[in-house]
Amino acid sequence: MRVIHYPHPTLLRASKPLKRVDAELRKMVAEMFELMYENRGCGLAANQVDLPYRLFVMNMAGDPQQREEERVFINPVLSKHKGMAEAEEGCLSLPTLYAQVKRPERVTISGYDLAGQQINLNADGLFARIVQHEADHLDGVLIIDRLTPTGRMAVKELIEEFANEFQQRRQTGEIPADEQIAAHWKELEDLRC
Repeated sequence: MRVIHYPHPTLLRASKPLKRVDAELRKMVAEMFELMYENRGCGLAANQVDLPYRLFVMNMAGDPQQREEERVFINPVLSKHKGMAEAEEGCLSLPTLYAQVKRPERVTISGYDLAGQQINLNADGLFARIVQHEADHLDGVLIIDRLTPTGRMAVKELIEEFANEFQQRRQTGEIPADEQIAAHWKELEDLRC
């Protein structure tokens, strides 16, 4: 398992709801946490590791020593958006890109945890920003999609570099063709969706 980078097709596609949690999925979640910490993140969505599931992990502290801060959200739904705030965001799938992103200040997140327990939390501040960022991933939305035209122009060259690197890696066979990626999605969805 590894973090995939823009413009990998899995990042640009809406994820499917999970209907089944099993030991293999729990193992994947543990690997996602380790990758998140290794890459110095505080959140990681399943499609960022090429899994087509509506699932994300987070730890607001971003610290593997603070495991009590770990949260898993399965099939999350955001509601009750209130206020608006702008803050700098980065993304593990767009490494080195940081930009100002406007988001609601407060949201309610509903879903399930890894034990199948229902979650219904009010989120504000950094917590709200992380859950919105990760939920966006599950809908195929990236921070660059939330930028103003001026913000988008400021990162245009970096986005082009990501696209060029992706094409080079695809030409060497490191990244499979879209058809192979779609077949991989279907196989995984058939197991748990």
